[in-house]
Amino acid sequence: MWKLFFEICDILCGLIPNRRVRRRIRTQKLFDWRNKYRALRKRYPNLNFRHTRMIKGGWNIGFIVDNKYVFKIRKFYDSSIPAEKIMREKRITDAFANISPLHIPKIEIVRAGKYTFYKYDFIPGKNMNTCSQRVIERNAWQWGAQLAEFINAVHNSRPNEIDDLRGDTPGDGWNHNDMCNNIIVDKKTNKIVGVIDWEYAGWGTLETEFNNLVAFSKKVRDSGILVAVMSHYQSISGGKK
Repeated sequence: MWKLFFEICDILCGLIPNRRVRRRIRTQKLFDWRNKYRALRKRYPNLNFRHTRMIKGGWNIGFIVDNKYVFKIRKFYDSSIPAEKIMREKRITDAFANISPLHIPKIEIVRAGKYTFYKYDFIPGKNMNTCSQRVIERNAWQWGAQLAEFINAVHNSRPNEIDDLRGDTPGDGWNHNDMCNNIIVDKKTNKIVGVIDWEYAGWGTLETEFNNLVAFSKKVRDSGILVAVMSHYQSISGGKK
């Protein structure tokens, strides 16, 4: 859907007579997506790009290629961004890969032309936030138990390799901070199988993690899943809130 939208916008942009205006719109509003896509196709000539979907959210856009790989890139290219900032999400996901009870895709940093992409294996399934409220309600206690175990494992771990990323931020543990939009459910087993997109992850409070689980979706918030998550979390953490 997003790829078709951007293609149509790009075609309409081509009808604008002023070259500077065209370039500004394509760079600032369409995130230079076509040049990034072309660079990616040139970098991976053996991949099947005929089946490509686009994703958009937060700081990034991305391309899901042939339901095998996800290539994510920042919306705006900036050569001044330090390598440490580009590597941040990879460092965090690497640190939690063997701690999390849910799958976290392993990120590979790749260059395509002048662009830097995050590459990881596509997780087949459905984003929980795209499910109807009725479906989320029906699975609230099953999914809530899985999410509570995930939060407990991540929030209460202290990976030495990312301790420097804590900084001076107040808090009591590590958070994903954007789970609401990034929980993948397997359609066959009806279980949560992965948590993606860790760009907002960081040190913070447990309360913030709970709040962000439902903060960005009314149907998730109204489904009652937060009650299930908090209830199960208390049972596995000895009543600690």
